[in-house]
Amino acid sequence: MKFQAMLKILFTLLKKRKVSAAELAAACGVSERSVHRYLEELIVSGVPIDILRGRNGGIFLPDTYKLPENFFTKEEYGAAVNALSALYEQLHDPDVKNALEKLLSQKKESGRNLALSGLVVVDSGTWGDAYEFSDKLKVLEDAAENAECLDLLYVDRIGSESRRTIEPHLLIYKQNIWYVYAWCRKRKDFRLFKVGRIRSARLTGEKFDRREIDRSNLPLKFYFENAELTQIRFAVKKKALPDVEEWLGIGNIEVKGDEIFAEAALPAGEVLFSKILGFGDGIRVLSPAALAEEVQTRADAILRSYKKTQ
Repeated sequence: MKFQAMLKILFTLLKKRKVSAAELAAACGVSERSVHRYLEELIVSGVPIDILRGRNGGIFLPDTYKLPENFFTKEEYGAAVNALSALYEQLHDPDVKNALEKLLSQKKESGRNLALSGLVVVDSGTWGDAYEFSDKLKVLEDAAENAECLDLLYVDRIGSESRRTIEPHLLIYKQNIWYVYAWCRKRKDFRLFKVGRIRSARLTGEKFDRREIDRSNLPLKFYFENAELTQIRFAVKKKALPDVEEWLGIGNIEVKGDEIFAEAALPAGEVLFSKILGFGDGIRVLSPAALAEEVQTRADAILRSYKKTQ
């Protein structure tokens, strides 16, 4: 029901541009409170929904948010079908199946344009995990939906295991990782728990009262909130340009003749080194010099490790 309702809300907003919570509730067969909860989750997922109060208010998408008529090529359509199929294999959710069937009913034929009102595709799976992860995700979703407490066995980054009672409020999907945003009774504060680090989750049967959440202050920069930023300049090869644009943003790209440069303020740390090394020879650090030297040292270490195995 939840996935179907969220898709219907998105389709309606794309079509009508502005509606009321009462209209969405009637169309989806849910309460207005549920509508606002689903809207909050769509906003967290990156959909720029605005809500205006008052006489001329309503719920709407900005005019700048549009899906072009030819949004999917034949190849992209096939990729979207595969992604939804993978999600259904994980969750076995009838609403996901319905969304897939709707997409299949608008098959992309060669030479014919496919016009879709909207689509949300999420791959929730992990490598080599057929059902365990999706079962865990389903328990978390049900607990958040029904305002039911969870007993968690959680393993942190250093391997310490702890048991927590949490009040789950939101599921957050960020950079290919699922998190549950919950009130932790042990810490007496909201915390983000990485779903992949939850060893077990059990519904306790105890209901909780939802707490007010200021979505403008959701901790979505949780890795870098207190990190010191470093101004970094890169030389970029053409083959790596699309990925660098998605990473740093088109506004941080500079083209000078046949040369391409990128510059941005980024948080230092292991995540940054992993990202830079992941581009291979597609990018090169120009400044600061200390960062360039450290990247070279790490690249040399990787090369030596491969030479030892030969």
